[in-house]
Amino acid sequence: MPDTPPSASSDPTRAPLDGRSLAAALTAGSALWRSLEVVPEIGSTNAALLAAAAEDAPEGTVLAAEHQVTGRGRLDRVWASPPGAGITVSFLLRPDVPSARRGWLPLLTGVALAEAVGEVPGVHASLKWPNDLLAAGGAKLAGILAEAGNGAVVVGVGLNVSTRADELPETGTSLALAAGRPVDRAAVLLQFLRGFERRYLSWVRTLGDPVSSGLARDYLAWSSTVGADVVVTLPDGSTLEGVAESVDWDGRLVVRTAEGVAELASGDVRHVRAPRGEA
Repeated sequence: MPDTPPSASSDPTRAPLDGRSLAAALTAGSALWRSLEVVPEIGSTNAALLAAAAEDAPEGTVLAAEHQVTGRGRLDRVWASPPGAGITVSFLLRPDVPSARRGWLPLLTGVALAEAVGEVPGVHASLKWPNDLLAAGGAKLAGILAEAGNGAVVVGVGLNVSTRADELPETGTSLALAAGRPVDRAAVLLQFLRGFERRYLSWVRTLGDPVSSGLARDYLAWSSTVGADVVVTLPDGSTLEGVAESVDWDGRLVVRTAEGVAELASGDVRHVRAPRGEA
């Protein structure tokens, strides 16, 4: 297998990540991160780390890929990105918190990601419950997928960085398009992982308490879902319409409908959107 994907070397904005330098910068003095590996191509970074968890891989193992062949999002939706155009990264966690509180992990990841893209390329973003990072106009910048297995939780992130408009779905955008200039993938990745570490360790110290850790407050500050009118599509195809009032202690979306209040976990919904005619 070649050291870099063929198309990555032909575009200077898609130069391959320097795995050794990133690993050294990330793990030095870290209380969480143990290793970081960058591979040219892989089926799924999440699947690889779930398999590694079965072999007792430690918490803080990070795997990034220049190109993910069988990437997927929530509910097995496809996530595709050209080689070198984005950040495709997964990390292995073993949080010592009540299992119900683990629903906050993708939300915590979203906050760290929103902060990172705001600080490094200066892109204003918001979080759509449960797992999307949106640009200011509502187009999707990133998706987050948390999967539990083999005594661990693996969190995967796919973030569009230099992806061009002709490489994106109509509902997508990238950091370069939002910022109007090239964006350094390595700088965004390091900022994100360092911010995640700070928030994760605080959350674990409080046994996953989203209030005392400050996570709930900060998530609501970034959320574009809470407070909005929403239409929620359920797995059977039926819908709920109402106002997204809050996120509860277990990371579930609380929606007030004409029939009453519904508390929805991410696995309970197929899609959350604004009513027709709204942005």
